[in-house]
Amino acid sequence: MAERNDPTLAAAQDWWTTSIIDMHPGVIRFRGYAIEDLIGRTSYAQMVWLMLRGELPSKGEADLLEAALVAAVDHGPQAPSIAIARMAVTCGLPLNGAMASAINTLDDVHGGAGEQAVALYVAIAARVEAGTALDAAAAAALDAWQKAHGKHIPGFGHRFHPVDPRAPRLLALVDAAAAAGTVSGRFASIGRAVEAALAERARRRVPMNIDGATAVIFAELGFPPPLGRGLFLLSRAIGILAHAWEQSQQGGRIKGPMPPEFLYRYRGAPPRPLAQD
Repeated sequence: MAERNDPTLAAAQDWWTTSIIDMHPGVIRFRGYAIEDLIGRTSYAQMVWLMLRGELPSKGEADLLEAALVAAVDHGPQAPSIAIARMAVTCGLPLNGAMASAINTLDDVHGGAGEQAVALYVAIAARVEAGTALDAAAAAALDAWQKAHGKHIPGFGHRFHPVDPRAPRLLALVDAAAAAGTVSGRFASIGRAVEAALAERARRRVPMNIDGATAVIFAELGFPPPLGRGLFLLSRAIGILAHAWEQSQQGGRIKGPMPPEFLYRYRGAPPRPLAQD
């Protein structure tokens, strides 16, 4: 057995270092708190905050984070990640495989808008802190974003909902939290300034969607942009699990994206003979 001062043992122990968990026989502590003290006293949202931020949130902070996590759990089988989970089950994958297949699709286009919206809001906040008026900062940041990423602005507009019913409720909760002193409210103002700038440019309303609204919450709570995506994954994983489990109970084999009586459209070459030797 290696001695306590053996440099080989020290090197092995230093291979992984973490401030998240202290675990050895009979002891499990998260950020210093014993698991037996956390169980039954700490909510899931509080635990998410503790693991990511190192401290327990206030009740108001935890309530706001929980609202964002609840809001984004599912958007139906037409959402590619949900459809993929259900198709994977009909191909024989167990729940873990179906969930992994679905979560792996939540990238920049389908799943990344929350992170991108937080980044946009933070960029606007930086311009405001440098002395630019909010409306001008929003317009300049939109110009910079579109120049770098194209015309689509993450967090605004929706291909299905004329007005995303989740966004107004989340913004109302942010307003209440700001009035209570839980958050500053500045990112809610930034989100609304982006919405106003987009409406002026498009000459029609381009309302904030779920990604824009949860991004307001994540930014208000001080989460950096990459965690905006990570928190969305935690939320959407619940819907993915629910749909994968439902499909496993419904049965079905090798279900594709459309019923078999509806074939895809072929636009290639017409039937033609293969030249004979």
